[in-house]
Amino acid sequence: MGRFLLDDFFNHALLGSFVILLTGARRTATNSMTDYSKYEAVIGLEVHAQLLTQSKLFCGDSASYGAQPNSHVSPITLGHPGTLPRLNSKAIEYAIRMGMVCHSDINRNNYFARKNYFYPDLPKGYQVSQHTTPICEHGYVEIRIDGERKKIRLTRIHLEEDAGKSIHDIDPRYTAVDFNRAGVPLIEIVSEPDLRGAEEAHAYLTEIRKRVRWIEICDGNMEEGSLRCDANISIRLKGDQRLGTRVEIKNLNSIRNVKKAIEVEIRRQIDCVEAGGAIAQETRSFDADTDTSFAIRTKEDADDYRYFPEPDLTPFSFNEEYLNEIKRALPSMPEELYLQFSDEWGLSEYDAKVLTDDRETAEFFQHLASQSVNYKSAANWVLGPVKNYCNENHLALFQFPAQNLPQLIALVDEGKISFSSAATRLLPQLVQHPDQDPRSLAVSMNLLQDADAGSIHQWVEEVLSRMPDKVAEYKKGKKGLIGLFVGEVKKLSKGKADPKITNDLLVEKLSH
Repeated sequence: MGRFLLDDFFNHALLGSFVILLTGARRTATNSMTDYSKYEAVIGLEVHAQLLTQSKLFCGDSASYGAQPNSHVSPITLGHPGTLPRLNSKAIEYAIRMGMVCHSDINRNNYFARKNYFYPDLPKGYQVSQHTTPICEHGYVEIRIDGERKKIRLTRIHLEEDAGKSIHDIDPRYTAVDFNRAGVPLIEIVSEPDLRGAEEAHAYLTEIRKRVRWIEICDGNMEEGSLRCDANISIRLKGDQRLGTRVEIKNLNSIRNVKKAIEVEIRRQIDCVEAGGAIAQETRSFDADTDTSFAIRTKEDADDYRYFPEPDLTPFSFNEEYLNEIKRALPSMPEELYLQFSDEWGLSEYDAKVLTDDRETAEFFQHLASQSVNYKSAANWVLGPVKNYCNENHLALFQFPAQNLPQLIALVDEGKISFSSAATRLLPQLVQHPDQDPRSLAVSMNLLQDADAGSIHQWVEEVLSRMPDKVAEYKKGKKGLIGLFVGEVKKLSKGKADPKITNDLLVEKLSH
């Protein structure tokens, strides 16, 4: 099907309705005397996550991304008269998953409402959403800022359908509308105004993205629009408990842009107040190329949407057995694994954090650590050679043949083979021949280290005899040369000299 076009008259009428003023498009000149530190920001985020269902929220049209414009549409998507919606049960399950991992209360009895407003890419002329009975209420998301934990409270998580997409850069005279996205299921995650700056907003949105990916309900790709964020921002003097006039920044398409837009908006509002102006309650858009925002319309209130129960959909409810089934299927969450890795297994905060950045890495490490006695070595291998190999060879971690990795780690820990040789030479061979025994393969490749002090002593003697000037420098106090000597012994022995024994023999020899 072809693109739907709006004629010039219709297009200009929309622009006249929604694009009000460009006042504030340029950043207000900064007053060098302004004390920005006396103000604090009050921020709440509304995050829309497209759910990874195969079909749309109220019909069987495909919800996949990237198809030809208007190829995933039907009379139901387009809102033709006489068509009736049918609820997607998988979207309900995904919304409940998110509520559970955010410690929310799950409403057992729900219904949808019509949210009445007109956009050219909203085919029915209204959006089916939830108003009075969001599927999840309250809860929190914990973030870490400068090592400190902070709970960001949630107001609600509710289900709704997405709109289509208006495209303004295809034709100079017309706006094209692609309805493929119309009807795709969304959850909207609405926070309380608990965020106090761009850094906290950045950490919160990062955590939201991690969670939706972890429980596999959304791919989190902001560049494709499957995760979108609106920021509600106001300012007040520190110590003042009253809320200021909030401004909404719409459709921020990257975590970096969310942070930058909030920084720019906070500064704009402070400059405005300091200059004697008043903050208008409005919706603005952010231009990432110029780091400026501009007004697009006055901000609507809930009354403006004229909510009423959706007459074409019956209320829906679920029992405890259904909720328990969903809960049992949830994976261990990052915060649980972080505590296990750091408190129980003794890993550093850094290692525990990186290992729990994504579910694939965490589960790969868990499996490896269950077969290894050295958790720290296992972590080093996962975050170092294994990930490097996967990146260089375009493999996902789950594709890496890890069955012989515990034996390889043990060889290094026992001093039988150097870490360098194991990582750069033995590991690639084990990947190509996963049925091989690591020790036998190391022997066939002549990689086992010589732990015999007699052999290493000969190599040490030969190296020092070749470098009398460096030996003299070392004895005069240039102790950093010990690394050079160890490296030369390693070369001479073709990597077979045990590094610890080599180092000890060098120090002993050079002390005389």
